[in-house]
Amino acid sequence: MLMDVGLLLLGIGLSGVVFYFRSQTRDRNEAVAAADAAGDAARIIEEAKTRGELLFKEAELKAKDLLVGARADAEREQRERRRELAAIETKLESREETFEKRQEAFERREVELNRRDQATRTREKAIADKEAEHQALIDEARMRLEAVAGLTREEAKRTLIDEMVAQARHESARHIRVVEEEAREEADRRAKRIISIAIERLAGEFVAERTVSVLALPSDEMKGRIIGREGRNIRAIEAATGVDIIIDDTPEAVVISCHNPIRREIARVALERLISDGRIHPGRIEEVVRKAEQDVEESIKEAGQRALIEVGVHGVHPELTKLLGMLKYRYSYAQNVLMHSIEAAFICGAMAAELGLNEKQARRAALLHDIGKALTHEVEGSHALIGGELARKYGESAKIVNAIAAHHEEVKAETILAPLVDAADALSGARPGARREVLESYVKRLEDLETIAKSFKGVDKCFAVQAGREMRVIVEPNQVSDEDATMLARDVARKIEADMTYPGQIRVTVIRETRATELAR
Repeated sequence: MLMDVGLLLLGIGLSGVVFYFRSQTRDRNEAVAAADAAGDAARIIEEAKTRGELLFKEAELKAKDLLVGARADAEREQRERRRELAAIETKLESREETFEKRQEAFERREVELNRRDQATRTREKAIADKEAEHQALIDEARMRLEAVAGLTREEAKRTLIDEMVAQARHESARHIRVVEEEAREEADRRAKRIISIAIERLAGEFVAERTVSVLALPSDEMKGRIIGREGRNIRAIEAATGVDIIIDDTPEAVVISCHNPIRREIARVALERLISDGRIHPGRIEEVVRKAEQDVEESIKEAGQRALIEVGVHGVHPELTKLLGMLKYRYSYAQNVLMHSIEAAFICGAMAAELGLNEKQARRAALLHDIGKALTHEVEGSHALIGGELARKYGESAKIVNAIAAHHEEVKAETILAPLVDAADALSGARPGARREVLESYVKRLEDLETIAKSFKGVDKCFAVQAGREMRVIVEPNQVSDEDATMLARDVARKIEADMTYPGQIRVTVIRETRATELAR
């Protein structure tokens, strides 16, 4: 146990020795570190001083550079201002010289104007003296003339005014004739242009409507049978009838196109029979077409005979009867020509009966007046002249021939029958709904009325009212006086009478309105 204690004490002593040496070593290290830190601090301070001196010197150099640059800029700006001031001074001096020159010129001009003013006053005084002298001479000469002529001044003035008014009326009448002629020529040109435009716009529709027939088919399969192998059936139909067969995408329908209505009807009848029979080949086609021609010809004769019986006309040549029946397939302005001829015959007969003329002869002439339209596809010329030649050829009387040929005034009327036929033709065509151009002509008449009124000076607006029975013309009040308004109404009415053809009468009313406006503030 003592040994243990001894070892313990020995350990404690050794620990104390070790602690002491350690503390001594730490003190020395701290002293060395403190000495090193002091050296580093001194060195840093020395470096900081050196760097501060360098920065101070650099700042001084930069400040000097900035000062030099600022001085150079100030001197340059000062030089530029001096140059600008010198230029302004030069410009001001130049303007001052210009103003002085202008002032001198104005002074010289003022002197010249004063001199001219004085001369003008002197001349005016001399002229006034001469005018007084001339007036005295004129009065003296007038007194002598009145004494010689035996007329006073007022009487001579009225005579002169009357002569001037007569001359002015003569000149105005001549000018009016020139203007009317120019207006007529212009109207003719415009009418031709309007007609040509209408033909261009409407010809396609009208031709398509009047030159084709549409045939319904039981099925689209029938189109192939009509065409045939390599198109031989359709070629045979077209060759036999003289028409064009149009087969397109229209379902269950084919179109027959031809200007000749008889051929078109023959083709339609033949195709209907071929379709119903079902046997379609070139040999059968020719046979059916021949039969269709016979049937159509019989239908034409029957239509002509029925028309003669309906009108009560007898003894007409068979060829004329046939031509009359052909009018069943002719249309004029959407009006069937055969029906139009029958209607005109009744109208003409009624007028002849009222006049105490031969009613049957009047009906006969009116029934045959459009007979030439049956051959206008084959013979060149006016249908009236063609009809007259046909009537003469087939034994009609001279009165009938002249009435047919003269119903459009292409030849001179020799009897009262010709104007009766002409009137009946016009009445039948003018019936509401009879012809397609009735509405177009009505609208054109209204437009023509308004155009005539607008052609006068001072007209602001114009309106055709009461179905063209009245014209209301609104004028500019600062251009047309109350007296001129009366003359304008008369002139418009006279121009309408000269330029237009219309039934009944047209009232022309000129409206002139003056308004005074003031603001109340």
